[in-house]
Amino acid sequence: MFDLDRFIAECQDAVRQDDGQRHVREIVSRACSDHAALMRALGEPTRAGLNTLYRSDTLTVLNLVWGPHMTLSPHNHGMWAVIGLYTGREDNIFWRRIEDETGSHVEAAGAKSLSAGEAAPLGKDIIHSVLNPIPRLTGALHVYGGDFFRPGRSEWDAETLREGPYDADRTRALFEAANAGR
Repeated sequence: MFDLDRFIAECQDAVRQDDGQRHVREIVSRACSDHAALMRALGEPTRAGLNTLYRSDTLTVLNLVWGPHMTLSPHNHGMWAVIGLYTGREDNIFWRRIEDETGSHVEAAGAKSLSAGEAAPLGKDIIHSVLNPIPRLTGALHVYGGDFFRPGRSEWDAETLREGPYDADRTRALFEAANAGR
């Protein structure tokens, strides 16, 4: 049985260790290996959203629910992350930053698909976009090695691939649009 308080305590201990991300990945992998129990503990997703389960300067734990066919433009976190799915699917495209005379843009550099029961790490310098390719909600634990909501992040325009400041309000609006079926 998944116990959220114990999970958070284990993650808090892990981030204090050398190679905290590796330890957190083991914890998230273990939790997601019984994805049905994890979903029972968190509840079956009923709407898209970015739900904060824990937040501090050194650790953020989110229950992130992607709407059907929802896409999030390229963005960075500025910290490592571990993503573990408990239902659905999440496709990540990884991007490489290119500096030129007009600023920064990105180009595709790789991809990884995650399904229920799988967990994967993201390095602190990773730029990725996310797609829920299926016609139903996808639920995932996202664990970050810092305060996910702190300022200083970037996102890249989906059409021009040019860098700009991360817009949390725009992201929240995407989740609400997914809930409205748009």
